Amino acid sequence: MRFCGTARVVGDDVNTDYIISSRRKRDTLDGAILKQYLMEDLDPSCAAPVVPGNILVAGKNFGCGSAMEIAAVVVKAAGIPVVIACSFSRSFFRNGFNNGILLIEADTSRIEAGDWLEIISDNQNVLVRNLTKNECITQQEPFNSIMNDILEEGGIVPYLNKWGGFVLKNDGEYPDYVRRGYAGRSQQRRRSRLSEGSSRCRTSGTVRGIPS
Repeated sequence: MRFCGTARVVGDDVNTDYIISSRRKRDTLDGAILKQYLMEDLDPSCAAPVVPGNILVAGKNFGCGSAMEIAAVVVKAAGIPVVIACSFSRSFFRNGFNNGILLIEADTSRIEAGDWLEIISDNQNVLVRNLTKNECITQQEPFNSIMNDILEEGGIVPYLNKWGGFVLKNDGEYPDYVRRGYAGRSQQRRRSRLSEGSSRCRTSGTVRGIPS
């Protein structure tokens, strides 16, 4: 995967209500409508100049606050394919990947608004090139193969529609991203089995291929 775009820079601790205001979510959850209000409370001029392909650059803890998926949906609907931040909240990180947004944890201190960035994703590794400053930035940790495949398919829904479950590749292990996402569901299944006095494993409503 390769992306090129102009950097749109925000600061630290940009929460989900700054990404899309709660008062807007009361009327609709349609990303195509809400994208015009992107970060209006943080910067009223933010949404209007956003051009599909712009790359959002943030500081620490981007996407903190509510775990609602709509914040990631609006970012994707605005045409932003990549978000680079020093760190992400765990819920936004999951929601972003589920919606097919490339999320890169890296040092963003040298990136300024208007810098022209090139993003090159080679399987599990990502390189960020600041062509304005002629500098390179590498992500903090490489992606697992499943995460990379989810991105290539455009999100978790098209990925599951295609493969019918999570498909292990060369590394042979489920990533923390998958384990975290389904740990709660697995614990609920275990409690249900114990309360019913049955050791039989339930399969109804589970995603095939996720370890319990």
